[in-house]
Amino acid sequence: MNRRKLWIASGTLAATIVIGASGIAVANGGVGDGDSALTGTALQKAAAAALAHTGGGTVIDSEVGDDGAAYGVEVRLSDGSTVEVTLDDAFNVTGSKADEDGANGPSEDSSTAD
Repeated sequence: MNRRKLWIASGTLAATIVIGASGIAVANGGVGDGDSALTGTALQKAAAAALAHTGGGTVIDSEVGDDGAAYGVEVRLSDGSTVEVTLDDAFNVTGSKADEDGANGPSEDSSTAD
């Protein structure tokens, strides 16, 4: 009987881990879209550069290798609009644009390039 309980407990734990990992993947942009969220020091540097470029806001998403850039950071501004800031591998801003996928839908284009 103890062996059966051990197998049931192991199966339940494995299912919980798989379900939890799926939830994390969805929260980070999904499994199949090929984008990886930034973490650690890279996230800190990219977020600081993006927020300096936008003059503040809240980082709501980040990606490695976004749209041909080394990094992409989405920032929600105080007016509710969302801007996607692209950076090179040295965390220099290479451009930004209004993010039409943001919470407020399409907004005015604010593309820039340095």
